[in-house]
Amino acid sequence: MSITKEEELIGIKKASEAVAYTLKEMRNYAQPGMTTKELDDFGGKLLLEMGAKSAPYVSYGFPGWTCISVNNEFCHGIPSDITILQEGDLINIDVSAELNGFYSDNGGSFVLGSDKYQYQNLVEASKDILYKAIYNIKGGVRISDIGHLIETEAKKRGYKVIKNLTGHGVGRKLHEAPDEIPNFRDKYNTERFRKNSVVAIETFISTTSTYAETLGDGWTMIGNKGGFMAQHEHTIIVTDGKPVILTEMNGIWN
Repeated sequence: MSITKEEELIGIKKASEAVAYTLKEMRNYAQPGMTTKELDDFGGKLLLEMGAKSAPYVSYGFPGWTCISVNNEFCHGIPSDITILQEGDLINIDVSAELNGFYSDNGGSFVLGSDKYQYQNLVEASKDILYKAIYNIKGGVRISDIGHLIETEAKKRGYKVIKNLTGHGVGRKLHEAPDEIPNFRDKYNTERFRKNSVVAIETFISTTSTYAETLGDGWTMIGNKGGFMAQHEHTIIVTDGKPVILTEMNGIWN
């Protein structure tokens, strides 16, 4: 969406605060021995208290409040009574919601407890690259240039990017134009970021895979060559200068 009036700015800010607060609190709440369903129910309770609805459920019928992916699951993991969180797990939580007709989206990967399997460097790379990408975005910048930056920074650290998972426009729907904000330089993408537009910028940084494939449950995605992936995401407003980071309170950069 493009922000054209004050009430739109207020609406997208409230939706963004809801998802950012929920993501932050879910990350703090997660602990070994808990099921991903328990963690999801906690997040769902927070969203309900703020009057928000799960965007993946509203938009696509996703079977959960939030997407929770563990270890070799890259994204869109279904909360489950069977999956029990363990010390050292690599966890990704993606929280998107609708509130009073506005949608916002954010997510983050983290290591639960001690970094016994050495995932933290991957997590830090994803966070750092997201920061660099976002602060290079302003009106008129080519979307493909930001993708090139993300892929270049990932390669510097010895990682790859997932080419079929992308950021996107957001606001009045969960996914809007621009439909794709890739993590690589797509030479066929001639679009530019537009001032006052709302977009969800995501990093998909992986150890070995370059594409994500959907499992038999129809939702959960894993790497085409295995390995692990870290994702971080903020919803922002594009300006002529520094972007407005609507989901900053999620604390993924803290």
